[in-house]
Amino acid sequence: MGFVLALDEGTTSTRAVIFSEDGRTAASHTEEFTQHFPATGHVEHDATEIWRTSREVIGRVMGSAQLTQGDITALGITNQRETTILWDRSTGRPVHRALVWQDTRGGEHVAALAEHAEEIQQITGLPVNTYFSAIKLLWLLDSDPGIRERAEAGELLFGTVDTWLIWNLTGGTDGGIHVTDPTNASRTMLMDLRTRTWSDRMLELTGIPAALLPEIRPSVGAFGRVAGRQLLGGVPITGVLGDQQAAAFGQCAFSPGDTKNTYGTGCFLLTNTGGDIRRSEHGLVSTVAYEIAGEDPVYALEGSIAVAGSLVQWLRDSLGIIRTSQEVEELAASVEDCGDVYFVPAFSGLFSPRWRSDARGTLVGLTRFSTKAHIARAALESTAFQTAEVLTAMREDSGFAIRRIAADGGMSVNDALMQFQADVADCEVVRPELVESTALGAAFAAGIGAGVHSGTAEVAAFAVHRESWTPQITADERTRVLARWDQAVQRSLGWVE
Repeated sequence: MGFVLALDEGTTSTRAVIFSEDGRTAASHTEEFTQHFPATGHVEHDATEIWRTSREVIGRVMGSAQLTQGDITALGITNQRETTILWDRSTGRPVHRALVWQDTRGGEHVAALAEHAEEIQQITGLPVNTYFSAIKLLWLLDSDPGIRERAEAGELLFGTVDTWLIWNLTGGTDGGIHVTDPTNASRTMLMDLRTRTWSDRMLELTGIPAALLPEIRPSVGAFGRVAGRQLLGGVPITGVLGDQQAAAFGQCAFSPGDTKNTYGTGCFLLTNTGGDIRRSEHGLVSTVAYEIAGEDPVYALEGSIAVAGSLVQWLRDSLGIIRTSQEVEELAASVEDCGDVYFVPAFSGLFSPRWRSDARGTLVGLTRFSTKAHIARAALESTAFQTAEVLTAMREDSGFAIRRIAADGGMSVNDALMQFQADVADCEVVRPELVESTALGAAFAAGIGAGVHSGTAEVAAFAVHRESWTPQITADERTRVLARWDQAVQRSLGWVE
């Protein structure tokens, strides 16, 4: 039996997972990397550290599984999306730290493009926001006059994290392949969603040089082979998906209406819309779910929440009310309810469905009765409240009733959160046997691309949901707590002038 290796490069860590052909985990290794916060609203990663940790986790997982490159049939890659890297094609060195998807720089570029917002959404499926790569790339190009000159001269390359990893894996300065896939390209605000090619109109509006951009290839197909001198030398890269699309692929959300929600650093609800591009009127984004070489693309609607698991990290690292992330569930469960405390974690503004970059984090309802347990509970509940808002928008825009969401990601192991999610979203929540669906999705995609699996129908047979939750509160109580949440959100708006 052959194995598929998935390289899962997330926002806070890099993970390598080896799967058997039937989707069972053979070995896994994870390493965290440094988060840089040089100023308010600035979030950066060192791209060279990301590449180093990627090599390290591959080496460690291969060692723990006692496998050689000959045992690996294919490599799949999944990654944090939108995060923007600009590097020198001749040296391979980044010209600046990577601007992470949470980074809010570039507001002046958002303002300059605002008059074209409707046209941009029609082309790309996206609102004009600092969340997306084009705004980050514009900031980098304008940060130093020499950078734009080098870009226009063809000396620099742009990529999201998948592109950076593939370029390095396939040789880097010695013949590295400069490519991406539609799920990542669709998050740049530069791709035409219908044609899945770079939009000439978007390049005209932004002034971004076309020479910077990678080739767009189907998500499931040929991306080249790992360079011979590396540990996986000769192994083909046959599946590449942005992390949220990979999670949906791992959850086998292959039919229109299938919906998953990933509870990670942020929280991301994605609904398969089939071959139709559904345009949102309620603050969602239209995106590519996946594209298999030789087949029509599959599209999705997505609602993005900026802060979820990272709020728990903030409680640990900045506020100090917990020592480990795991403690938050026990602390939150020590009180019956939130004590009328509400936490709006608008650290990077609010994403779907409100898209308010002027919002900032707000903790309301505090009294002398309030304790750190109430704050911990309010922090967890904020993720469920935001998801409920996104789900309401999703039902409106997609036309699907959506009575079930498949949960995954690190926070989904929290049973109390899953129950509260079912309560406020008024739907069933199911959780798979393997909550890290992102890596599994990359492995499934690579397996199809390498011919290990015949297609999505075969892969769907591996889907197993072990646990489920259904609503346990009354409609009146749901209405009351959602209205209270909205009051808290209103108080977070307009903080940034």
